[in-house]
Amino acid sequence: MNFFKKISIVTSIAAASFVGYAYGQDFQWKEATSNGYTYKYVTNDPTAARYYKLKNGLTVILSPTNKDPRIQTYIATKAGSKTDPADHTGLAHYLEHMLFKGTDKFGSKDWAKEKPILDKIDTLYEKYNSTKDENKRKEIYKEIDRVSGEAAKFAIANEYDKMMAGMGADGTNAFTSFEQTVYTEDIPSNVVDKFLTVQSERFRQPVLRLFHTELEAVYEEKNRSLDDDGDKVYDMMFASLFPNNNYGKQTTIGTIEHLKNPSLKAIREYFNTYYVPNNMGIIMSGDFNPDEVIAKIDKAFSYMKPKSIPEYKIGQEKPITSPIVKEVVGPNPENVMLGFRFPGATTKDARLLNLVGNMLTNGQAGLIDLDLVKKQKLLAAYAFPYVLKDYSVLLLQGRPTEGQSLDEVRNLLLQEIDKLRKGEFSDDLIESIVNNEKKNIIQKDEKYSSRASILMDEFTSDIDHKVSLEYVDEISKLTKKDIMDFAAKYLQANNYVAIYKRKGEDKSIVKVDKPTITPVSVNREDQSPFLKKIDEMPENAIAPVWLNYDKDITKNKLGNIDVLSVKNTDNALFRLYYHFDSGKWNNKILPLAAEYLQYLGTKNKSSETISKEFYKLASSFNVSAGNEETYVTLEGLNENFDKTASLFEDLIKNCQADQAALDAYKTRLKKARANAKQNKGTIMAGLRSYAQYGAQNPFNNVLSDAELDALKAEDLIKVLHDLFNYKHKVLYYGPKSGNDLVASLKPIHTLPKDLKELTKTKTFVQVPTDKNKVLFAHYDMVQSEIFWVRNADQYSAAETPTVNLFNNYFGGGMGSIVFQTIRESKALAYSTYSYFASPSKKEDKNMVLAYVGTQADKFNESTTAMNELLTTLPKSEQLFETAKSGLKKSIASERITQDGIIFSYLRAQKLGNSTDVRKNVYEQAPKLSFTDINSFHDKEMKGKNYTYCIVASQEKVNEADMKKLGEVKKLSLTEIFGY
Repeated sequence: MNFFKKISIVTSIAAASFVGYAYGQDFQWKEATSNGYTYKYVTNDPTAARYYKLKNGLTVILSPTNKDPRIQTYIATKAGSKTDPADHTGLAHYLEHMLFKGTDKFGSKDWAKEKPILDKIDTLYEKYNSTKDENKRKEIYKEIDRVSGEAAKFAIANEYDKMMAGMGADGTNAFTSFEQTVYTEDIPSNVVDKFLTVQSERFRQPVLRLFHTELEAVYEEKNRSLDDDGDKVYDMMFASLFPNNNYGKQTTIGTIEHLKNPSLKAIREYFNTYYVPNNMGIIMSGDFNPDEVIAKIDKAFSYMKPKSIPEYKIGQEKPITSPIVKEVVGPNPENVMLGFRFPGATTKDARLLNLVGNMLTNGQAGLIDLDLVKKQKLLAAYAFPYVLKDYSVLLLQGRPTEGQSLDEVRNLLLQEIDKLRKGEFSDDLIESIVNNEKKNIIQKDEKYSSRASILMDEFTSDIDHKVSLEYVDEISKLTKKDIMDFAAKYLQANNYVAIYKRKGEDKSIVKVDKPTITPVSVNREDQSPFLKKIDEMPENAIAPVWLNYDKDITKNKLGNIDVLSVKNTDNALFRLYYHFDSGKWNNKILPLAAEYLQYLGTKNKSSETISKEFYKLASSFNVSAGNEETYVTLEGLNENFDKTASLFEDLIKNCQADQAALDAYKTRLKKARANAKQNKGTIMAGLRSYAQYGAQNPFNNVLSDAELDALKAEDLIKVLHDLFNYKHKVLYYGPKSGNDLVASLKPIHTLPKDLKELTKTKTFVQVPTDKNKVLFAHYDMVQSEIFWVRNADQYSAAETPTVNLFNNYFGGGMGSIVFQTIRESKALAYSTYSYFASPSKKEDKNMVLAYVGTQADKFNESTTAMNELLTTLPKSEQLFETAKSGLKKSIASERITQDGIIFSYLRAQKLGNSTDVRKNVYEQAPKLSFTDINSFHDKEMKGKNYTYCIVASQEKVNEADMKKLGEVKKLSLTEIFGY
């Protein structure tokens, strides 16, 4: 139920709402009837989507595809934060959380006894909200806490999650944004009946039980957002762009004042107003018969009664006539975000906005890509459209390199906008974008999950599916003048908002204080009659499919290197990899050389020309050097395979040293390295590596500042020119057979007779966790983040079934022991988990990991709670059986396909396995008892030493409290980062 991050919404809607496919075909809405149900569809639609409108107004969109025996489902409501009452912001998001708590039929062990107590809690909250005297409010909340404890004795926490886990569901979650609240499940195709029975009951009469502990989780979510400078920039941007519209007046998570004064009555009214069939949609894509499924949905949801939806009045905005400049202060690195306002999602201009976004940033040949990124004028820069119903926005963001002011960043971004107005862009850029859109749509159609996501976003944004399908045809007819006119209309020199994110202390932050909450019962062993009914419903077993590495992978030779391939029989896309069993541990400058390559040209072609050629072919390349592996990845359309492979081969073998590019790269790299020290997530990654390997570890295995200064362009060029002279493999997924692939590559990927070995110059070995200790790094933040790390024993394939089942039971989801205890019962964290991690190669050790992200004033309670779980494994036979059932069903319906087959084989090889390890898990895990996983817990976790990695403010977390956990070592950023 994590808050759907704004950047994710941008990506989803921008990418999913404008779908073009089957270029040049005729798309028309048609109507058909089958199995007694009339539906609409679009001719030549690659998703084969059927659009039903049931008698009660419920929209159902079904897109069948049988590639995997699973179904992605979304139940979406066209309501979100913009329809929150002005005096109860955050309410839609509250409600989303509460719709996991059950009804009078499930989630309760005795509804008759529970209901009067819940009614009393309702009354207490209304009294609490109307009381202004703080002392009286504290007394009322104390009573709320007491009565909530009484009510919890009759509640069954996470019963919804248990039912879905027992079905083998993945991705149980929900998200709320401006105008959508969406509930998501990925289910095996044989549990449709169970799924629909649970969902129809879920939305029938939700009960707002366990409210005060869930409210505390929302408080934690709010505090996490206060520590996120990116969230604060987005909020300020939308508040500045939309002073009259709810996009800017109300945030999804709500104000602190409203969070502290929730109304169960208002939440219930919101549900009754907006969760009605004529305002909701069920979207499914996967392995099913639509004739059968629509009848089942109709039967399950026919009880819903339509209601008129209150008219939503769009807050109209006045034109921006001069730049609006605002500032946000926080600990993260500085940046600038610009925002331009556009019309809403259903308009042609919103579709053109998507094109303009691609013209600015497409990762290869956009104006910003070529002018600001490739020429290294900024540390990072990009543009992207944010398409919503009332209005849309074009956002541009830039990060300064060393010595640049934020004004300079803004000016550089605005110069690219000016080029759109003046038509200073390549004549074939639109044509190249069209080619890439065709490829992108083929990619999206490969997975049932992406199909469903596209259709869901179209539904909540009221976008016509036919119009989406026509997008490629539409943009292919545009001219340079059309773009210039469009830019002149909407992207003027003065009609934007600029948010300057500056580094500093944000003294305006007021956190949501921790209320006193007594842990509540979770009643793990109890089951409602409804859950038992669901468990007893019949389902046809899905037969698992195991990989046979000898049969599923074609093996050839290209000279003296191995070629592993899997044929693509679905479409015309290919992915080609050159895989090296060597990386940064072999050569510390290899990652730098890999990144430097993107700024280089050859004797005959500039770097800019090469990027344009790749993009025009609808192809791309990437060179990624990790610690012990390096991948060169090429992808694109099969018809352009030879051209793509030849273009890259020419680049890497003939790239020329460019000292100016290296100087700029060094300057940017130093700035990026400095910025990394201002990122709490990166700091935590450094602490975890320190805990695993000691003071000298893979994380800080980087060039010193002096080594970086001494680095020469010729050093990096030598690495690049020599790369293909070292041992490597060819991996391929595409339409070619293994023999055809070798025939194509032979004249392109020419190799020396004898390939060289790249020996390791550095090897890191995990250190024993021989005592309890604390690694602490200071960071100015509201929350505290704690990771438990323990290096365990060597990998053993025989333990894999136990490990998988244990993780499912202990800390692997919302129905797990860890989540139930720390979040649901004790309300100590928004995010918490724990698991036993297997290594990537057999020489390495297993690890025990645990995490709690909590308010700093809950530090002691949170660490105590997790340590109790690491010491004693709570027993729940019901939860154990659910974990066992869910694991088996999830494996049975999982299909490893495409290049995933090759990567599975390589992983197996590194672990010393010759077969698909899932088969052993599937066969052996059901035979395990609770005693087996309890013994495993005792062996691996109980009474063991841990390294506590803590990122928090030293003003908010007491050193004496940390010393209770172990010997405290405060690490400097230089010790963590190595520079």
